[in-house]
Amino acid sequence: MSIDVHHVVDGPEGAPVVVLSGSLGSTLEVWEPQAAALSDEFRVVRYDTRGHGSSPAPDGPYTIADLGGDLLRLLDRLGVERAHVAGMSLGGMTAMWLAAHAPERVDRIALLCTSALLGPARMWADRAAAVRAEGFAPVTAGLPDRWFTPGYAERHPDVVARMREMMAGGSPEGYAACCDAIRGMDLRADLGRIAAPALVVAGRQDPATPPDHAEAIAAGIGGARLHVLDGAAHLASWERAGAVNELLRGHFGAVRHEAGTAVRREVLGDTHVDRAAAAATPFTEPFQDLITRYAWGEVWTRPGLDRRTRSCMVLTALVAKGHWDELAMHVRAAVRNGLSAGEIREVFLQAAIYCGVPAANKAFGIAQRVLTELED
Repeated sequence: MSIDVHHVVDGPEGAPVVVLSGSLGSTLEVWEPQAAALSDEFRVVRYDTRGHGSSPAPDGPYTIADLGGDLLRLLDRLGVERAHVAGMSLGGMTAMWLAAHAPERVDRIALLCTSALLGPARMWADRAAAVRAEGFAPVTAGLPDRWFTPGYAERHPDVVARMREMMAGGSPEGYAACCDAIRGMDLRADLGRIAAPALVVAGRQDPATPPDHAEAIAAGIGGARLHVLDGAAHLASWERAGAVNELLRGHFGAVRHEAGTAVRREVLGDTHVDRAAAAATPFTEPFQDLITRYAWGEVWTRPGLDRRTRSCMVLTALVAKGHWDELAMHVRAAVRNGLSAGEIREVFLQAAIYCGVPAANKAFGIAQRVLTELED
């Protein structure tokens, strides 16, 4: 039976939703670097897995399906039809289950430091029994070696102490029951059912889920992209926060980029977009990505105004600011969006009153040249 898990939401209402599912023994605190980096662009939902943090800890054992059901219930409670999902370790297992069994709820997934089959089963049974009998002492002792590279742990003892406190504040039964879930898990057959575009990330120095586990996941999910992070153990969200943030932003922002590219081609034409792409350099490519994702993928795709109206507004703004090269391009775009020469004339007549006669005079000259070219 699914339960209501504790969660925190950051970021603007109406933005694409990104759900972050944490690792075994962690709380939503483990995603703090990502929430801070992503919440300007996305609606970021972090939650405590059952048995962790402030979420309930029903008696075990649990299954991965139980954890996936909790996440589905959270999406329903929040009124979220579809979301991007990033999961680390146990959270990645939950994300894989969700993408395979409720694909209509998942846009894109990112799987960090995780596995589709993580044995041996006896190890998980022994760990669960030890925690039920002795609390967290048996697992927190070796935590730095599993979660961080030695160099990072030495440089950041405060982070190690914080993560130990995070684990020790949880429920031993909840932790042990999640160990039971991992012991009984085999998601290998589910990988081929995952249609969501997938990013798979491994830490090269991760002793818990080494890179070969990520390679197996990437091989099983059609079109998955694999990235191995140097200088990262199991808790990559902290140890390589900057790199993880960049990977997640790029992967989840790709939806907006794809939508923006489609609209940009429809409005400006394939020739213009292909020319801009061919001319891009490492220096200018980030700007091309910016305008594709935000101008075309965010604003031009909104349903509130039709494209004819947007063209009228753009033409007026370009006249007001004197962006003449852009004006020629957008006269062509306006025609593609269905504006007639007479309607473009009316826009510039209006602009003559509110933006100035000299500016409108310049605009009429540019538009006449473009319209003549289009007639030839």
